[in-house]
Amino acid sequence: MTTTSPGTTQAGTTKAGTTAAGRAEAPGTARRGVLQLVLIISCFVSIFPILWMLLTSVKTQQETLVSPPVWIPTHPTLDSYRRVADSIDLGSSFLNSLIIAVCCTIGVVVTSLLAGYVFAKKRFRGRGLLFAVMIATMFLPPIVTLIPLYRIASALGLHGSLLGIIVPNLANAFGIFLLRQFIVGVPDELLEAARLEGCSEFRIVFRIVAPVITPALAALTLFSFVYYWQSYLWPLTVLGGDKSASPIVLSLSQLLSYTGSAQNTGLVMAGASLAVLPPLVLFVFLQRYFVNSIANSGITGQ
Repeated sequence: MTTTSPGTTQAGTTKAGTTAAGRAEAPGTARRGVLQLVLIISCFVSIFPILWMLLTSVKTQQETLVSPPVWIPTHPTLDSYRRVADSIDLGSSFLNSLIIAVCCTIGVVVTSLLAGYVFAKKRFRGRGLLFAVMIATMFLPPIVTLIPLYRIASALGLHGSLLGIIVPNLANAFGIFLLRQFIVGVPDELLEAARLEGCSEFRIVFRIVAPVITPALAALTLFSFVYYWQSYLWPLTVLGGDKSASPIVLSLSQLLSYTGSAQNTGLVMAGASLAVLPPLVLFVFLQRYFVNSIANSGITGQ
């Protein structure tokens, strides 16, 4: 009878275990490879329009008309950007957009923080009904409230001015809902301790609650800035034909009318490239907080 030494048995067992582990890891490695491929494709699909816009903005006019299209410009030029500056009042448009976006964003963040705190930590009659009504307004298309808001702005003498764009946008139901969900997760004991120390409610909100929910505030800041920077319908309605107060989005629409045809595609793409720069820069600075807010949104709210 042939016998196997203990060392041989142990080596065979170890080799078999290693082979089994390798077979078990193979499907996992394949799945990770597939997920990475899907992620790369998704990122490329998302970034391709921006990349195409930037490349087209530095093409010559002849290259923008070629069919099939030229992907990489052979003779990059900044002529389209110079023509944009000559066609519209670029500095004034940027300043108007910046004023609108910054003022509306600050208003939304402050009002959402205060209202979200009240809905999350205060008990009063009708709180649930009032919160439900506010949430219901999120499902109304903007076109439904366009005429009432316009009549109110006109009655207040805000027609044709930047204030007419800013004032109706100082509060936002989505912002209140978002911050309320995060503030619910702030421990009540922390707030009670602050009250025992003599803190006022405003100091509690801005000195204690706000630092705790910094990721949510950063995400709301990013959402609001991008939304109001690219807002088109309401500024067009309020300003009418006043070009001196036009934000960059309205100026770009005038630029599109100015071009008159597809022969000036590079000009339009250059204007669009300039318009998307501020939101992209803001996202670069706030992306860490934005990702954290999305990751925590499912576990902090109730």
